[in-house]
Amino acid sequence: MARKDALVASVRAGSERNLAENPNVELLRGEARFVGERRVVVGDREISAERVFINTGARNRIPALEGLEGVAWLDSTSALYLNELPRSLLIVGGGYVGCEFAQMYARFGTSVTLVQRYGQLLPQEDAEVVAELQRVFQAEGIELALAAEAVRVRPVGDGVALTVYRNGRKQELRAERLMLAAGREPNTKELNLAAAGVQTSRAGFIWVNEGLEASTPGVWALGDVRGGPMFTHTARDDARIVYENVMKGAGLSTQDRVVPYAVFTDPQLGRVGMNEKQARAAGYRLKVGRYEGRKVAKARALGEPAGLIKIVADADTDRLLGASVLLAEGAEVVHELVSAIALGARYTELRSLIHIHPTLAEGLSSALGGVHYEEGI
Repeated sequence: MARKDALVASVRAGSERNLAENPNVELLRGEARFVGERRVVVGDREISAERVFINTGARNRIPALEGLEGVAWLDSTSALYLNELPRSLLIVGGGYVGCEFAQMYARFGTSVTLVQRYGQLLPQEDAEVVAELQRVFQAEGIELALAAEAVRVRPVGDGVALTVYRNGRKQELRAERLMLAAGREPNTKELNLAAAGVQTSRAGFIWVNEGLEASTPGVWALGDVRGGPMFTHTARDDARIVYENVMKGAGLSTQDRVVPYAVFTDPQLGRVGMNEKQARAAGYRLKVGRYEGRKVAKARALGEPAGLIKIVADADTDRLLGASVLLAEGAEVVHELVSAIALGARYTELRSLIHIHPTLAEGLSSALGGVHYEEGI
């Protein structure tokens, strides 16, 4: 925790120093709210501007869980500020955050139970790939409560008891600490966006067009607050698009950008494009390639053979549609396919490329070599 705090403080200090040294930037600390079109109040000060850029981010969503107000609980922020390791931990939510924290705390030595309402972890990901990750989790002693709906929590002794419904039966799970990883919601409730005429979704995310312009002229929304893929790297690319459009009239759009992402478990899941289920739902006939991590020489040499590489291509054009790289350093390895998809490459073009031996990226060559047509199920 001390190392994490020092690293975060260093990064934050660098960003604030850059602002302080820019004579054209004034930093105000406080909660802002709109009082009209492009008019904002911060404390006792009202500010108006020709252009307004909203980048207020998102926060952890608190699920409707009976009894939650009566127990202490953690989220992805507070779970990074503990000074003592809990003996046991219940995590509600099997998405990116839940999976990453479950494995992290399990490796620290905590007994972890991961509660997921769906039948698999990472429900938006390829079932074959997730099944491999689940095997890794179970081998590390993480208890998976899948297809379990959390409904109630109560304090008990020096910990908590969580009631879930699983396969039509009520079950009570107990642990010293409870963590909520139930998704994110936008920081828009206090902004009074109605006063500015800025439209939002029912969930509160700001509506934007492909140029990230909000419904009110002269207002843009960037990052998590606009919904869609909520990653640091997409927020940075939002800033690039807005800057180029506003300052240079570049006419850039988010429509066709290729957004990769990763789940930082071990092995890491690097993802880009569509998975098999998504591609079939979009109407594609598919060619699919798979290669197991245990067959990648470098992964075996590193002692990290777990994983699965899966590649999806359009059977009619051979164009790459997507990839899931569950592998040691999978978040790094996937970038070769990010470039290929962004450039509209065919899998046959990558298949013939020579990859260095022994490297983890060599596994991509093997997976591409095994791509073949598969009938939809």
